[in-house]
Amino acid sequence: MSFGQGGASWGPGGDGTPDWAALAEESAARARRKKLLMIGGGVLATVAIGAIVTTAVVTSNGGKGKADKNASQLPAPAELPEDTSAPEPSFSSVAPPPPPDPKEFISSAEKDKAPITVDGFFPGKKLTMGDRVHFKGATSSAANCATGTQGALGSILTNNGCTQLIRATYRKDGVAVTVGIAVFETEARAKKTADQASGGLASLSGGGVDTFCRGGTVCLRTANSYGRYAYFSVGGFLNGKRVTTADKDVYAVSKDLTNFAFRQIHRRGQLQASQAAAEPNS
Repeated sequence: MSFGQGGASWGPGGDGTPDWAALAEESAARARRKKLLMIGGGVLATVAIGAIVTTAVVTSNGGKGKADKNASQLPAPAELPEDTSAPEPSFSSVAPPPPPDPKEFISSAEKDKAPITVDGFFPGKKLTMGDRVHFKGATSSAANCATGTQGALGSILTNNGCTQLIRATYRKDGVAVTVGIAVFETEARAKKTADQASGGLASLSGGGVDTFCRGGTVCLRTANSYGRYAYFSVGGFLNGKRVTTADKDVYAVSKDLTNFAFRQIHRRGQLQASQAAAEPNS
């Protein structure tokens, strides 16, 4: 009869002596099972690591393939021309001519060919300068320049070769001013006339403007020149009042009109200069 407790085996003799041979065999069996378990665990770990490595390799190969595919879909770089011996563009070292000077076209009759008319210099029915409006009255044009003057100015115009005198009158708030433009062959003759100016321009009435600056009435007179043109003005009150230095209204209207005459002469030069620049071989 045998009893097992704690895995120990007791001999059949019943004398309580352990069966040492059986115990040794059982211990050896347990040792073999433990070794096999350890070896089996190692195999499983190796298989798991191998699977991870394999997965990583597959994933890496898959990414590379995708990158190569994307690269193959990019457009090819532009091909450079094989022939690089073509001449490079060349630029002229000669500077282009400067644009024509407008003053050149109004300094002599030789280049100033545009028609000379009253409407060309004094267009429309009124003149607006800023917020100031001047209404145009009568106009005139004469080949005999002396007929539109008073005092010595007529003979001065004639002696210097005036070929045409254009006049226009404007009114504003009880003030009237006649502005006149005298035409000469050269700039020198126009300048000489303005320097010698004496007497003055004759006022021009009509067109809604009564007679003014006649019969010895003191009025404001100016004289100047630009290019081959001399321009003059005479201005005063429509009620016959004499002009003094305190009458700023008369000075303001006269300044507006003389500035306008200058601009119109200059504009004449600009238009002809632009036309010359647009013409071929000019």
